[in-house]
Amino acid sequence: MNSKLSLYNSLTRQKELFVPINPPFVGLYVCGPTVYSDVHLGNVRTFISFDMVYRYLKYIGYNVRYVRNITDAGHLTNDRGEGVNRIESQSQLEKLEPMEIVQKYTVGFHDVCRLFNLHRPTIEPTATGHIVEQIEMTKELISNGFAYEANGSVYFNVNAYNEKKHNYGKLSGRNTEELIAGYRDLDGQDEKRNSTDFALWKKASPAHIMRWPSPWGEGFPGWHLECSVMSTKYLGKTFDIHGGGMDLKFPHHECEIAQNIGVTGVEPVKYWMHTNMLNFNGQKMSKSLGNSILPLELITGNHPLLDKGYSPMTIRLLFLQSHYSSESDITLKGLQDSEKGLRRLLNAAQYLETLTVSDKVDSDKESEILQLVDRCQEVMDDDFNTAKLIATLYEMASQINVFYNDNKKCPVSNDALVRFSNAFKGFLFDVLGITNENESANTDTLDKVMQLVIDIRKSARENKDWSTSDMIRDALKDAKVILKDNKDGTSYEVE
Repeated sequence: MNSKLSLYNSLTRQKELFVPINPPFVGLYVCGPTVYSDVHLGNVRTFISFDMVYRYLKYIGYNVRYVRNITDAGHLTNDRGEGVNRIESQSQLEKLEPMEIVQKYTVGFHDVCRLFNLHRPTIEPTATGHIVEQIEMTKELISNGFAYEANGSVYFNVNAYNEKKHNYGKLSGRNTEELIAGYRDLDGQDEKRNSTDFALWKKASPAHIMRWPSPWGEGFPGWHLECSVMSTKYLGKTFDIHGGGMDLKFPHHECEIAQNIGVTGVEPVKYWMHTNMLNFNGQKMSKSLGNSILPLELITGNHPLLDKGYSPMTIRLLFLQSHYSSESDITLKGLQDSEKGLRRLLNAAQYLETLTVSDKVDSDKESEILQLVDRCQEVMDDDFNTAKLIATLYEMASQINVFYNDNKKCPVSNDALVRFSNAFKGFLFDVLGITNENESANTDTLDKVMQLVIDIRKSARENKDWSTSDMIRDALKDAKVILKDNKDGTSYEVE
């Protein structure tokens, strides 16, 4: 496949032409959630972004294996893969077994994915399902001289890695001296040879519930090791794209690279992609600032900083109006504008179905709409620029409204109208993943009721009963049903 897609590679810090290792197949790995709490909006933005990447790769013809893991063991709280185990800590707070916590928040995560119309990954492996493979990778790293055992725990030896002419820190741009300075206050762990070393396997304390037998005694895997194992098991020792939030660049992704090279000797990933942060009113979202909003709170409006609830598709569109690598800021005005924009795009998609070609072709107009069609792919081929894509779809929606109001006739060839229609619907629904939330099983019933109301109003107008006609129009408007009178009669749309 002659792809024109280019993407920004976090590893090389430049935009590169996307050339898959084994076209038309593409391997995509995205770090999934640690299931110890409700998924937060920043996670949602990242998963929507990579859902879009997955969708677009498929849209342009690639056969994509999309792997997104579930971290259900071993995620500790600090940069070196140590500290408090988040799942066990939450299990103590909620007085549940750790795997009950895992099940509860995994189900919750999948519910949120459905709300925001995220495609399921083709494989969704769990860390607990790959303990054997993690033990084997740890053994290989010890055998290759990149890891050592100490008191039942196993650590990756960063100095040994760098001595082999590898560069721990190349993804994040950090050097060893900087890392040592950052860890100076955290020294004092006698079992580690270097302050920069990180855990591959941790010895379980007597109180630790989640534990597995290993050659070094009972313990549990390090967080970074899990993704190294699951990505390479299902995508090979080198695969195309690895994605995640920019907060994972260091230490998580940095450690993944070191672990994989320590075992295979080759770079594990061809293109690294990272999404940026999510803010609220220009500030980082955090509990301490009181602006941390959960997805369901944003949908229901059950938060003091919100004026009302906003639909999942309104939120999805808002997130996609920022480039995945740029910061995205949630504001009430942004949500309100996104709500109006969503309505505009969905109405245009509805009007599009009613358009037909006119007898005469306007070559200038045909050229204009086909340029918009081409622009959709051009901007998406430029590092998945959804912000520019949505701006182009708004232009297309304006053109659809012009055609719709001009007796639903388009002065273009049938082939041009088909291309225009396919592009608008394809990029809106298939690539951006927008759905019409007003569609339901009751649509046919609503159409029949509305046709009856429109007929009653038409009869009133023919009898010059303007008060009844206006009463029907105004009552429907209050119910957010808008009547539109035109040459061909009256239609309606639901706001």
